[in-house]
Order: sequence, then structure tokens, then C-alpha cells
Amino acid sequence: MSRLTHLDDQGNANMVDVSDKQITFREAVAYAEVQMRPDTLALITEGGHKKGDVLAVARIAGIQAAKRTSDLIPLCHPLMLSKVALELVPNGERNVVEITATCKLSGQTGVEMEALTAATVAGLTIYDMCKAVDKEMVISAVKVLAKSGGKSGDWTAEKATC
Repeated sequence: MSRLTHLDDQGNANMVDVSDKQITFREAVAYAEVQMRPDTLALITEGGHKKGDVLAVARIAGIQAAKRTSDLIPLCHPLMLSKVALELVPNGERNVVEITATCKLSGQTGVEMEALTAATVAGLTIYDMCKAVDKEMVISAVKVLAKSGGKSGDWTAEKATC
């Protein structure tokens, strides 16, 4: 079993030292979804929400969150992201908004946490903007779909279970 890297020799949590790691291109893609009632999804897709364009606001919130991940997640490295992109796709068959976040950089550590944070905060923003009309929305299926770069190399989820 591999040793957790956030623990020092005494078993205390610490920030991992990446000083000796090589700078490489790194990318991560994460996913989340927000399940809602059909009328709530229609409100979002038809642009009838009194608070404005829900998906545009969620996209901006996700981008901002990715940039602030180290402020939110203890022991996360502050990173200079070169790209954060969010795709928010309403799926009327399943009554969900599917959120895909992609983060990129050239650096010494990965961007999985930034992508996960972006997808999750975008989902939370959708919930916040729509909770007055649908309190039973569910944010779920939060996961990393793929990552590339770094010492551990490339990884892609075997099968999308979303």
C-alpha cells in the first residue's frame, strides 16, 4: 500500500514539497451534475429565471472557485492555472445539468482538485440560484474523469457512470 504523501515522518499532515518535481503540462477534467424537476430545468434553459442566466453565472463561479482552490482545501498548493473551462449541458431526458470542468497548467503538481472544485461550485451556484423554486435539487456524481501529466502519468476513468 502506498503511503499518503500529505503526512510527514511523524504522521502529521503537511503540504507536500514539490520543489524537486519537474515542471510538466498538466490537465484534469472533473464532472458533477445537478438533478432537478423538469420545470426547474425548463426555467433555466428558457431563460425565464428572475435572477438571470443561471448557467452563465455558474460558469463564472466555477472558474473563480478553481482559481481559489488553495484557499478552500487545506494543504492544496496555490497554482497559476493557464486555463479553466466549464461546460454546462442541460439534459432534458434525465432532468439534470451536466457540468464538466477542465483545468490546465504547466507546473509541478496536478490540477485535479481545481477541476473538482470548479465542477462542484458550479453545481452549488445552480442550486443557490434555483433553490427558491426547487428545494429538492441534488448535486451528485462529482468525480475526476481524466488527468494527464506529472510523475503518475495519464489516467482516464474506465467508464462514465454519470
